[in-house]
Order: sequence, then C-alpha cells, then structure tokens
Amino acid sequence: MATPVQMPALSPTMTEGKILRWLKKEGEQVSSGQPVAEVETDKANLEMEAYEEGTLLRILVKEGESAPVGATIAYIGEKGEKVEAPPPRAPEAAPKPAAPPAPPAMKKPGEVVPIRQVGRKLHASPLARKMAAERGMDLEALAGSGPSGRIIKRDIERAAAAVPARLPPLPALLERRAPEAVPLSSIRRIIAQRMTESKPGVPHFYLTVEVEMDAALKAREEAQALEAKVSINDIVVKAAAMALRRHPKLNVQYRAEQALRLGNVDVGIAVAIEDGLITPIIRDADAKGLGAIATESRALIERARRRALRPEEYQGGSITVSNLGMFGIDSFAAIINPPQAAILAVGQVAPKPVVRDGQVVVRQMMSATLSGDHRVIDGALGAEYLREVRALLEHPLRLLV
Repeated sequence: MATPVQMPALSPTMTEGKILRWLKKEGEQVSSGQPVAEVETDKANLEMEAYEEGTLLRILVKEGESAPVGATIAYIGEKGEKVEAPPPRAPEAAPKPAAPPAPPAMKKPGEVVPIRQVGRKLHASPLARKMAAERGMDLEALAGSGPSGRIIKRDIERAAAAVPARLPPLPALLERRAPEAVPLSSIRRIIAQRMTESKPGVPHFYLTVEVEMDAALKAREEAQALEAKVSINDIVVKAAAMALRRHPKLNVQYRAEQALRLGNVDVGIAVAIEDGLITPIIRDADAKGLGAIATESRALIERARRRALRPEEYQGGSITVSNLGMFGIDSFAAIINPPQAAILAVGQVAPKPVVRDGQVVVRQMMSATLSGDHRVIDGALGAEYLREVRALLEHPLRLLV
C-alpha cells in the first residue's frame, strides 16, 4: 500500500513549507533517509528526507507550491502500484510544529550525552545507522527528529557538526552544561505577573549608555594590520559575551513561570534577510578569540542571507546583538528575541563632543541600549551588565583575557 509523504515541521515556528525543487522524479527509487526535496521554511531552505524505501509514485505538490505542515505532498510505494485520487492536501488536524532536537549536550568535548528517553525503542533509518557507524557515534545518545522519534540523516549531521564547533582553546569554559531550572520566588512571580499585565507578551525595560569607542577602533585597525578581518560588531559580540559570563544572573530565559539559568554563553547576531530577520548563534562566544568570532560570524551571516542555516544554528542563545549602525542609526531599542531575556542594540560610531576633565573634546561615540525581560531581570542587574559592556569596549585589551 502506498505511503503518504507529509510536509515535515523543519523549524519550531514553521506552519507551511514551499517546495523549491524535487530531488527525485516520479518513478524513481527512493531510499530511507535520502533527500527527496528542497523545502523553503520560514527561516531557511532545508532538504526533506524520505522516511520509507520504495518508488516515488506520485507528486502532489509541484515545485513553487506550498503546503501546510502535515499535509500529504507525495506518495511512496511499490513500483507500478496505482495511487487512487489523492485526498485534500490539508490534513484534518495538522500537527503542531515540533522543535527539532537541540545539538547533543556534552560533558566534555567530543562526548555525546544520552538525551533519548530511557526504555524507548531505538528507531533509526538504515542511512543514519551507516553514518553513525562510520563516525563512531552511539545512536543511543541521539534524539531523532523523524516520525515517532526516528533518527535520520539530519540528526547524525547535526551531532557531527556540534562536536568540532565546541573545541576552542579553553575546554573548561566550553563544557556544554545543561540549563538549570530555578523556581521563581513569590515576589518574582508577582513581578512577572504585573509586568506582563503592564506590557502584554514580554514586559520590556530599556537602559542606554554612551560608549567611547576610540580604543576599540584602534584595536580593530591593529587587527586589520595583522590581516585579521575583525569588525566593530565582532568586538561588541565579544564584549557582550564576556560581560554575560561575569554577570551570569542575566544569562537566563523565562520558561513556564520559572527562570532557566543557562550554562553557556551563546550570542546571537541579528541579520536582516530579504523577507525578515534571523539571528544566527555564535556558541561559547565568551571563550572564543576575536579572530574566531569574526570568521564564524562572517560564515553564519553569509549562510543566513542564502537561507542555508541549519535550525541549531539560529535557535536558542543567551542574548542577541542588533547593530543598525551601518544604516546611520544613532540609537534604538530592540525587541527581545524569545526565549532570550535580553537584547543589546548598538548604533553607529560617530564623532561627538564630550566633556573630559572639564574640557570639551571630540570622541568616537556609540550608543548601546539593553532591552531586558522584567520578569527575570531587574533594572539594577541590567545596569551592572551594561556598565561591564561599556568598560570592556572602552578598554578592549580586557577582551583578550
């Protein structure tokens, strides 16, 4: 009997997908775990894999057409099998998009920690089993993103990509520690409730400082003289990450009436794409050098603009840096990117008159505004963090320690 191929949920917020191109034609043989189509989601262009082996009997959704998550878009079965008139494309009850599993947590670089439910039968496609064997991976350590938790090619690739990305020179700082759930105190729950009533959704508060960037500009020039392509945004990302390491109470997320305290410092970069905004994540940014951040940032931004990011490259994160300075913006307040609890907005670096030692002088100044989630962060904590960011930017040699 022919098996329906359904539009998968390839991102947590995906409600429908657009078929960019079919990688297999009707009548061609398909293997389990083999990419059969390229799908445009709300975040990126991703390959969709087959979950069954057989012949691609019929394609229902043509290239350039869209279908909701869970809708039947094709049929796979025995060669020569007849497919009756297909049912309506939309399902009776399309399943809610499920978040793809995060890259496996690690106790130490290279070690994958089991995150699969104990006692659950292991399901993996033949291709996934082969890839895992070639890489020496334990399938028991992985959670599958296929139907019924089946481990497929994409899960092996994510796990393989997660390991080398977490081997910078400071392994002690790069241990992937599981987030710690911290129950909110009675007063904090009341604050969360009242702040939400005051501003529905995420109750924001805003803090702004002016940062003298002369030393940071000089540091960038010296780096460029050494043929290191470091930008001001890379320096801001590094400062934001180190300040977060020194103020870990701000490295939290608000989840189900509790604060989720994160174990690692992962900084997002707001990137404008043709039809919206996406925030690729630099993992363990506090422990990476400026050169590594610059290289990784350029690669992520380039893939973001091609809509080629994998879900694990733009999901989660501790805080986001949003920079509109290249558009001539002096200052602005950015909206927090849930589930993060803060975002740092920076404007252009421009000469401005300031008072130093009783004298009016011209300095290269930049505005930095922190937006905080008042349910889990207070103004005083945000002020301490922002003061640390300013100190690091005004004395960039501290970014090297």
